[in-house]
Amino acid sequence: MLTSLNRPLHLAVIGSGPRGLSVLERLVCRLTDEYDQATSQGGPAPRPVVVHLVDNTEIGAGRVWRTDQDPWFTMNTVASQITMYSGDGDQGPARPGAGPSLHEWLVAQTPAGAEPAGPNDYATRAEYGRYLADVYRSVVRALPPHATLDAHRAGVTAVEPRPDGTYRLTLDAEPRRLTCDRVVLATGHPRNEADPFDAAMESFAGRHPVHYLRGDSAADMPLDEATIPAGSTVAIRGLGLSFYDVMLSLTVGRGGEFKAAADGTYTYIPSGREPRIVAGSRSGLPIPARGRNQKSATHSHKPMFLTRAALTATRAARVARTGSAQLDFGADVLPLLLDEIAYVYYTTAHRAQAGVGTGVGAGTETGSGVGTGSADRFARDLADHLHRGQDPAALLASAGLADLPPIDLKALARPFADMRFDGTDAFRTHLLTVMRDDLDQARLGNADGPLKAALDVLRDIRNVVRDAVDFGGLLPASHAEHFERDYLPMNALLSAGPPLERVEQLYALIDQGVVDVAGPHTRFATDETTGTFTVASEQVPGSFAEATALIDARIPTPDLARDTSPLVRRLLADRLVRTFTIQGPDGVHATGGLDVTPAPFRVLDAEGRPHHGLFALGIPTEHTRWFTQVGSSRPGTGQTLFYRDADTIAEALLTSTDTTAAATTATAGVRTDSEAGDTAAADRPLAAAGTARSTS
Repeated sequence: MLTSLNRPLHLAVIGSGPRGLSVLERLVCRLTDEYDQATSQGGPAPRPVVVHLVDNTEIGAGRVWRTDQDPWFTMNTVASQITMYSGDGDQGPARPGAGPSLHEWLVAQTPAGAEPAGPNDYATRAEYGRYLADVYRSVVRALPPHATLDAHRAGVTAVEPRPDGTYRLTLDAEPRRLTCDRVVLATGHPRNEADPFDAAMESFAGRHPVHYLRGDSAADMPLDEATIPAGSTVAIRGLGLSFYDVMLSLTVGRGGEFKAAADGTYTYIPSGREPRIVAGSRSGLPIPARGRNQKSATHSHKPMFLTRAALTATRAARVARTGSAQLDFGADVLPLLLDEIAYVYYTTAHRAQAGVGTGVGAGTETGSGVGTGSADRFARDLADHLHRGQDPAALLASAGLADLPPIDLKALARPFADMRFDGTDAFRTHLLTVMRDDLDQARLGNADGPLKAALDVLRDIRNVVRDAVDFGGLLPASHAEHFERDYLPMNALLSAGPPLERVEQLYALIDQGVVDVAGPHTRFATDETTGTFTVASEQVPGSFAEATALIDARIPTPDLARDTSPLVRRLLADRLVRTFTIQGPDGVHATGGLDVTPAPFRVLDAEGRPHHGLFALGIPTEHTRWFTQVGSSRPGTGQTLFYRDADTIAEALLTSTDTTAAATTATAGVRTDSEAGDTAAADRPLAAAGTARSTS
C-alpha cells in the first residue's frame, strides 16, 4: 500500500488562462527546486506530483485569449510591457522562471523578410493566445521527473470535499471524476444570469423579429449578417473597450477597410455590408485613447502622496478617532490620489515648457543643465505645497503655468454632463472636437504629454489603491458609493483606453456617418408598436433612433449570486463558498465577489471557514480584491503582484497540510497579507523558488 509520503499528490488548476497559467508556471519552478534539492545529495526523489489542468475552451489560452479569434481584436497594453514568465529570458530555452516577453516572442516568430512587431505595437488577442500556448508548452517541457501534467478539455460542474481531506471534481467530459488533494479556481470572466434590463430586452426580442445580445466577449457574440443584416440599424449599449471590438466586427469584419493618412488620421472605405451603428452610454464619450507609449517596460511612477506609509498613518488616525481601521475613500484616499495626479500633470507641463523631457515620466529623472535644474526646483516646491495642503496657484503662476487648466477627472470622464445641444449635428461636432483634443494629447505621449502622463498615474498606482480597498479596507458605504459607484467608472474610462489608432478609426466612422453616438445619458428602450428597440439622449434633440438589434457591449461584472456557471451554482448550493461582505460601523455591503482569505487566497465556506485545499485567484475574487482581471506581468520588474499571487498559491499547494484550519470570522475590519497565517511568498523574492533548470 502507498503511504501518504509516496502516494502522488494530486493538484487541480481549473482555468488555463493567464491566472491559471501563472500558478502552473510558479508551481513548476518550485517543483524543479524541490527535485534538485532532494536529489543533489544523492537522496530519493520527492513525492510524486500529478497536476490536472482543466479548461472548457482551449488548454493553455482559455476562452478570452483563445487562438482562433479574428485579428481586429487587440490588446490595450503595448507588447514590450507584457510577459507571462516570472523572470526574464537568459541564454537557455524558455522555461518557467526565464522566458521572453510578448514582444520578444513576436519578434522571434516573425517570418524572414517580414517587418517585426515594434516594442510599442499592440498585439492581437489571438497572438497573445498563441504566446500563452507557447508558455504552456514550455511549462510542460520543464516538468521535473517526479511531476506529470494531465490536461483535460472539460468543464467542472462540482468540487466536493471528502472526509479524507481530498476533493472530488465532477467533469462534463471524460474522465467524469478526478480526486485531488488541492484545487485552484482560476475560471476567468463569468457569464451572468439576466438582470432586469436583460430580461426585459430578451422578453421583447422573443415577441418581435429583433435580436438582443447580452454583454460578453465580442469574439463570442453572433455578429454576422444573419443576426445583424447589412443596412439595418444596430444599437450598442456602452462605449468602453468592448464597444471597439463590436464596432470593428461590424465594419472591418464586414469587408470594410481603413486607409491611413500620413498624419495618422483615417478614412473608412465601406464594403456596403455594414449596418448603421447607433451607440450610447451614460457619459456619451467613447473611452479615450491611451497616450503614445514613451516608457520602458520597467518604468512606473513612484508614489509621493498616496503611499503605503500614508495609508498606514491614516488608518491609525481612524482607529484612534473611531475605533475602526476602515477608510473613507472620498476623504482619506482620493485626495492623496488627486495630489499624485496633479504633481505629475504640472511637473510634466513645466518640463515641456522648459524643453526638458524625461523620456520616462515627469519627476523620475533629474538629468542635467539649467532647464533641468529649474524643473527639479519646481517639482520640489510643488511637492512641498501639496504635502502641506497649500494652494499652488502662486507657484504655478511664477512658473508660467497660470493659464494651464487644472486637471479635473470628473469633467474628463463626463464632458457633456450639464450640456444640452441644439441637435445631432451640434452634438456630433462637439464630440469630434473633444475626441480630436484628446487624440492630440495622446500623441504628445504618456511621459511628455501632461494629460496622458497624469492619467497614467491611475494605472501605476493601482497596487497602493488595492492596499486601501482590498479585503474590506473601506467603510461599507464608502466602498459602495465613493469607490464602486463614483471612482471605478471614472478610472475605467480614463486609465484603460484603446490604442490611439483605434480612436482615430472611430473618429473617421463618426465623421463619415457610419457610427452615430446618441449623446450623454443614453436611454435604451423598446416600442411595442413598431417592434423595435429605441435609442435616445434627452440632451440631444433628434437623437431618437429605432433599431432591430441591440448589443450590450459591456463585459459582465463578476457577481457570485448571478454567475450561471454550473460549478459556481453547485458550490453555492453546497454552501462551500460565500459572497464577500464588508461589515463596518456604518453598515454592511455585499460585494458579489467570492470570499477568500488573504494570501494564499483560501476559499471561505458559507460559515466563514477556510478550506484547507481550495484556493481562488483572479476574476472570481474581484470585489474582495480589486482589478483582478490583469492578465500578465511586466518584464524586468522583479516581483510583481501578479506573480506574488501565483507563487504564494504554488507554495501552499505543495506545503499545505492543515486540514483543520481555524474558522475565520466574517469580515469586520481590515485583513492584510501579513495576517494570513500561512507562510506566504508575498514578501520574499521569487528567486527563493526561482527558475526551472535549463536543459540546453
